[in-house]
Amino acid sequence: MSKPQVLICGTIVHAHNELKNDLGAVAKVLHLDTPSRSEFFQACSSGGKYANIVAIYRHNDSVDKVGLFDAELINNLPASLKSICHNGAGYDQIDVHAAKARGITVSHTPSAVDDATADTAMFLVLSSLRQYYGAEINARAGKWKSGLKPAHDPENKTLGIIGMGGIGSALAKRAAAFDMKIIYYNRNPNPNADPSWTYVKSQPELLAQADVVSLNLPLNKETEKSFGKSQFDQMKDGAILVNTARGGVVDEEALIDALNSGKLSSAGLDVYPAEPKIDERLIKMDQCILLPHMGTETVETQKKMEVQVFSSIKTALETGKPSFIVKEHK
Repeated sequence: MSKPQVLICGTIVHAHNELKNDLGAVAKVLHLDTPSRSEFFQACSSGGKYANIVAIYRHNDSVDKVGLFDAELINNLPASLKSICHNGAGYDQIDVHAAKARGITVSHTPSAVDDATADTAMFLVLSSLRQYYGAEINARAGKWKSGLKPAHDPENKTLGIIGMGGIGSALAKRAAAFDMKIIYYNRNPNPNADPSWTYVKSQPELLAQADVVSLNLPLNKETEKSFGKSQFDQMKDGAILVNTARGGVVDEEALIDALNSGKLSSAGLDVYPAEPKIDERLIKMDQCILLPHMGTETVETQKKMEVQVFSSIKTALETGKPSFIVKEHK
């Protein structure tokens, strides 16, 4: 009996042995080699080289060849396809509703990214409070401490976390080690939350109390630009915003206005609405800490994510459904 076919849409950087020995033991592994979206569609059509694939490993870098996994692409996938297993916690590049309508189940890698993303968020919290970016620029320019803005300790500051899932919980643990007070807003209280973390029933209540606000929520139709002028107005004067979620969650114009007015003293950003482009106005603000979407950019985490997707595909081949199914498909 021939092995089921799996298509790798993305570059495998670290888990080469696992791809060959684990996934390769149960599936015939094909690699995306069509240079354009239209040629990909042809390869997925009847008689094409991808016409019989049952699962896809997807990474965001496949956008360069085939574009977003939008409704058009989903509707051109072969009838044999049952699972799209995405390498990443966020899956806003996939039209999950179009996939569901086709009977295709989408999965992602939520737990694999928690620690690395929380590390990045904690770095942004500390760097924003302590204004380390300006200090580093001074040190490299031979200016020592000349002209540096006032910095603040994390101790006894209130960190407000919006979205207390895996990443939010991991961040809370790290912030608690710096003696920060943790409050959080979620659709429901997290049953695994530490007793010292305080659940607040509304976002305005959190914004009014927090010295630092961390966004840890997915990007979807409900959350797109959901953090805007109204939310900034509700924050404490001189507060800090940290975003390691998705740039599209924030109204960037409102963010820039809040920084220019002094409503926000700083912002720590790892994500942007039009990546890889960063708004020039943010780049010129030396009170902001800017990273190029480094949340999961470590060897260990990247490999963990690749292996988790392979495992999810194997589960799909064995049971008909992958592991870590997105909430819209549960």
